[in-house]
Order: sequence, then C-alpha cells, then structure tokens
Amino acid sequence: MHAKTIKFGLFAAAAMNIGGVLIFSRAFTNTAINDADPVVMSNFGLLMIAVWGLAYLSTAFIHSNIKWLAGAFAIEKLVYVVAWINWVSGNSLSTVYDADLFAGAFYTIYGLNDFVFMIFFAWVFTSQRNAHQ
Repeated sequence: MHAKTIKFGLFAAAAMNIGGVLIFSRAFTNTAINDADPVVMSNFGLLMIAVWGLAYLSTAFIHSNIKWLAGAFAIEKLVYVVAWINWVSGNSLSTVYDADLFAGAFYTIYGLNDFVFMIFFAWVFTSQRNAHQ
C-alpha cells in the first residue's frame, strides 16, 4: 500500500474518532449517548475513543513500518464493531433518536464507521513487510 494512502487513512480515522466524538457528544455534554450505553459510551469511553484518534494521528507521522500498530488498530476496531453489533441487536435506535438526533445518528453510524476502518487497518497490516526484514 502506498505511504500517502496510509497517511490519508490514518488522518481520516483520527478525524472520525476525535471530530465524531466531539461533534456527536457535543463536547461530552450529550448525555443521551451515555444513557444509551453507559458502559462503552460513558464520557470516559468517549474520551478514550478520542485518545485512540490521537494514536492514529501520531502514527501518520511515522516514516517506517507500522505493520504491528495497524494490526493492533484493526483489533481495537473489531472490538468496537462487536460492541456495536451487540448494542444494535439488543436496543432500539428509534428510542435513541427520540431522545436526541445526534445520539441516534451516532449509534446508527459508529459501528459501520469502525468496520470500514477495521478493514483499512487490516489492509495496512497485511500490506506492510515484516518488521524484521
């Protein structure tokens, strides 16, 4: 995979994590997100999503092999995809939309977004040469 493509993908992942959390949570003041999933999407959980975004952003400036970082990022995204699937299968999006439009939109897209970036990070992982070569 071309280095510019990887860098762009890392910037995009960072923007989605940091910007998405700040916008949809209204800078951590949207309690409807917290109420819908108080374990994964507490304000602490949302802050940690933003911190992962900082990790993606930082990785964009590494000019060497990021194979194993990308692998860790793919696993991290898999965890959120599974959490989202579990949440969607046991909860009502319409109830969250009734509580708050931004929270409803957040729960509608976050798992799909994480799935796309999970595929991206897995692609980076598989395309990078082994670190010991």
